[in-house]
Parts: sequence; structure tokens; C-alpha cells
Amino acid sequence: MKKLFFALTMLLAISQLATAQTNFQTFYDLGRKHFTTTLEGFHQDNWGNTFFFIDYDYNNRDGNTIISPSNTYFEIARCLNFWSESALAPLSLQVEYNGGFGLAANAPSYGTGAGFPVNSAFLFGVDWFLHSENFNNTLNLKVLYKQFIKLNSKVPLQFTAVWGFQDLFGLKNLRFSGFVDFWCEGNSLVVLSEPQLWFQVFDHFNIGGEVELSYNFAGMQGFNVLPCIGTKWVF
Repeated sequence: MKKLFFALTMLLAISQLATAQTNFQTFYDLGRKHFTTTLEGFHQDNWGNTFFFIDYDYNNRDGNTIISPSNTYFEIARCLNFWSESALAPLSLQVEYNGGFGLAANAPSYGTGAGFPVNSAFLFGVDWFLHSENFNNTLNLKVLYKQFIKLNSKVPLQFTAVWGFQDLFGLKNLRFSGFVDFWCEGNSLVVLSEPQLWFQVFDHFNIGGEVELSYNFAGMQGFNVLPCIGTKWVF
């Protein structure tokens, strides 16, 4: 699940006043009927920025009791930009790693055949950053070469768009963020998008949710829509 994205997804909550943010999201997946947590961070420095998130699904059951996380997924991306004072300031070079691991349904232990991998992938390419004058509205466009371990793709590329719109429709504290990814696994096109809507109730606490829109993603064929409700705490 996720990226920001969402989240934020690769550039989360960029502003002129804040160069770092870490948040913790808790979702209830209304389609899969389990909880997911996401720890997400975005940090800027003089050399560029770093984005990461770690997802855990909680659906490994013994009978009706959830006894452990069922799946985990991790992404970390680094954008490099040493030319912020030049005409190419919006352009960054990006390197990224993705990977994870999961349990088969109702697997009470890590016995033979109980687990499955989310193949590691290494990505590198370029990121182009667009923003409003006050940085309330942002858009990142990415073109990345994507190489899986032990999985060949007909077209080893990923195209990504990440957006964030603050005070949507003029409503203070309402944020619309998310991402959309297009990539190839084997001969199949995969599309994943997770638009999120958050309302800041007070200082650090947000309520809202996301909708997972996917095509040929995570073993689900065709187009699927999976809504989630959730909370977000910004540290």
C-alpha cells in the first residue's frame, strides 16, 4: 500500500518553512478488512531530499485473532540536486529501492511455503518539481529505470506523478495528496494510485483516508478500487 504520497509519495508536504517531516498513518482497509500502518518521512538538505515509508498490514490470523503483521513493504528514495541556484533547479537525479515480504493468509508461523517475497527493485532516473509561489501546491513528475531482482520486465521503466494541494477549495487545513505509478512487471502493465484527503483537526492530528486505485496490482487482475479511512499524526 502506499507510497504518499502519499501520502506525500516522493516529495511530501514541501514548504519553504519546513524542510523535514515524519508522520504515522493508521488505515482501516474497507475492502480487505484489516488495518495498515505507514511510517513516512521526508527530509530536505543542501544536497537534495530523502523520502521513505514503511507499510505494515495486520492480517495474519489464528482463527479470528490477529496475531502478527501479515505483510511489510519498504521504499526509500534519494533526490540529488547540487544546482538549486541555476535554471535547472527543478530537475533532480533520483535513486530508489523498493522491497518487502508477506505471509500467506492464516499462516500462524513462518513455515515452509508460508511466506512470499515482494521482489527487490532498484530505480534511478530524473524528477521534475513544479510548485505554486507559496509552495502550497506541488507536483513531481518522474521517469525512472526500474530493475527487479529475478524478474524481467518487457519495459523496465516507471513513470510517477506525485501531488500535494494544501487548503483545497479554499478550505483551511484540507489537504489533497497522492501519487500515481505506471510500470511493467513481466509483460503486464501495472498501475497504482493512492489519492489521499486529510483534514487537520489540531496541530499534529489529521483525519481522512485514501482510495487505492489499481490495475493488475499485487495479484489482483484488472481494475480495482479499495477505499480506506484513517488518521495521521505528524511529528
